[in-house]
Amino acid sequence: MVLFPFCKKPAGPVRVSKIQLVLYCFLLSLIIYLLHGRKTGVDVKSPHPLFHALGMDRGKVMTDMNVIKAAALQTPLETPWGDPIVWGDNRKSAMRRAEFAQQEIHTGLLAFVVGTYARFVHRFLSSAETHFLPGQMVTYYILTDNPNSVDPPIQLGPKRELKVVPIAELPGWDRLARRRMPLLADAIRNPIGREVDYIFCADIDQEFMAPVGEEILGDLVATLHPELYGMPRNAFPYETEEVSSACVEDDEGDYYYTSELYGGLVSEMHKLARACSLLILQDHANGVVAKGLEESYLNRYLIDHRPTCVLSPEYSWWDSGLAPDVPVQRIVSLGRQYEA
Repeated sequence: MVLFPFCKKPAGPVRVSKIQLVLYCFLLSLIIYLLHGRKTGVDVKSPHPLFHALGMDRGKVMTDMNVIKAAALQTPLETPWGDPIVWGDNRKSAMRRAEFAQQEIHTGLLAFVVGTYARFVHRFLSSAETHFLPGQMVTYYILTDNPNSVDPPIQLGPKRELKVVPIAELPGWDRLARRRMPLLADAIRNPIGREVDYIFCADIDQEFMAPVGEEILGDLVATLHPELYGMPRNAFPYETEEVSSACVEDDEGDYYYTSELYGGLVSEMHKLARACSLLILQDHANGVVAKGLEESYLNRYLIDHRPTCVLSPEYSWWDSGLAPDVPVQRIVSLGRQYEA
């Protein structure tokens, strides 16, 4: 009580001396300082390894998780150029499913299987059988350097078929990332272009967790990268080296798209694969490799040719400190989840 004479219950009228007033102000300031410091310690986290792996400058990374959490609560339905951003359970998606359900549509789902990635084949195909365009005609195209990787084949439902397309051995994922666009272009030209209306290219180390219906169909379809969803433009790991054909200027780009899933009409996908192949070959001839590999060239193309349908992070998600909460996790990347 000697240290805090102002706490003593007064016998008469309350009087506050100058010393007491100073002590009041000091204690109030101390409380505010401690609360603020505690909040700051919780809110700020170090940059995610993704940005270090892509060679981004630390100062360009948005690390305030409050921004990411706030972005996760937003579900924009339209791009700045007026095309849909797809969330599976909203009214617009229901309307798109109803519209396409009246049409006879044949869709291809293509995945590359090389080396140890063969272990993901059965999980990918069995989950797609349950959730990918249920009730529609679907052909699975497995481009692989080991045709035995799909043995024993899974049992497919009606209007579904599986085709294995042999490719030359491509050891290592990095080498495949440089060759996937040329291989995709060749496969679409023959035989895929004659067999399906739409084609989607997906990484094999993914699992379909919830329905992925006709709402994803469009002329040119791209998927938002979950770890970069809601982040500012200067956090996107675009290629910045001017010598690269994938280089993106500071005033370019609306979103950063993942290479986990993209697709569209076979004619549009052939244009995309050919254009990206030429950019990759041009860089290879000059001894240049984009730091994001295939994904860098994909993003360069989608800046010049904006997608007509953008899929939300529901369609490419993994458990990461930077991934937003989404209403439904429709497709989960197992490989990137392990990395995260």
